[in-house]
Amino acid sequence: MSKTVFLETHNLKNKATGLGTFNYELIKGLYQLDFNDLELTLNAKEPKILEAEFGDKFKYHKYTNLSRHHIFRVRKKYDLWHSVNQNTKVEPFHVNKYLLTVHDVNFAEEISSDMNHKVNALFRAKLEKSTAITYISEFAKKQTHDYFQVPNVPEYVIHNGNPISTLLDTSSFISNIPIDKPFLYSIGDFLERKNFLSLVKMMVHIPDLNLIISGNNNKSYGKEIERFINENHLQNRVFLTGKVNEVAKQFYLSKCLAFVFPSIREGFGLPPIEAMSFGKPIFLSDKTSLPEIGGKHSYYWNNFDPEYMKTTLLDGLNDFYSNQKEKENLMKERAASFDWKVAATEYLKVYRKCLI
Repeated sequence: MSKTVFLETHNLKNKATGLGTFNYELIKGLYQLDFNDLELTLNAKEPKILEAEFGDKFKYHKYTNLSRHHIFRVRKKYDLWHSVNQNTKVEPFHVNKYLLTVHDVNFAEEISSDMNHKVNALFRAKLEKSTAITYISEFAKKQTHDYFQVPNVPEYVIHNGNPISTLLDTSSFISNIPIDKPFLYSIGDFLERKNFLSLVKMMVHIPDLNLIISGNNNKSYGKEIERFINENHLQNRVFLTGKVNEVAKQFYLSKCLAFVFPSIREGFGLPPIEAMSFGKPIFLSDKTSLPEIGGKHSYYWNNFDPEYMKTTLLDGLNDFYSNQKEKENLMKERAASFDWKVAATEYLKVYRKCLI
């Protein structure tokens, strides 16, 4: 008889975020594999949409907001419950075996380091009932151990895959932003930890290039960046696109001179891998997980002084484009090393180990 596994994957809708991408790509990776010994149930707001794509490979459970509250939790007892990220409030009513996947514990730095704060208490409760823990990077594992008492259970690091599995035809895409001048590109949620403002400040010193940033800039941090752009007369060189679809994202990634991502807190960092798929030079901060993801052929900023960032960028561009073909191939090889099917295979191995 097959063992039952419940995947708490309800956060599927927003694939513009790391968690939404993770849930969907993990499901896609699992779909490509054989697991006749397991019955996997997906938690989803709209199970019919998933069923239309993945058929009877999985069982499906309809998520409701009420299931976040203890009395309305899922009553069915599964052999293994996979909490696919550390933030979800959806928990099992009956705890049998419990696998926790940790993406980051940034909340311990950004919200409160008080271990009695509700966000930390929620996470501690997840840790304490875990049969095993997976992390999406070595950094996420280290960060968790730095802030929390981690129980003595098996721990595994499983890197995410590359979200770009297919290069799209972008030839019919028309940009409403001028791209006649060489441009740098970045993408992400407009949160202070993404550190986009450092890029805009750098652009004051680089008049020969433009900068395009995609993501939901209708937030306080986005407004702060817009004010800086206006006050420094950068409106014709720095452009905020807002959210973009997959075609637009791949268009800008394919046309940019370089991908720039100075984030100061990342549990993993998917956008740099996407940019690597196009063989682009990658410029990252040297903070948190990014050196682990970027590898030895990316370029790194160790501080965010605008003049220093400019020098590092121009030196890196000169290095990359002086040996462009070889460098492009190295970046594409790096991108290919992050594979969702490989990641899904590792998660299946962990499921089976938990169920022994």
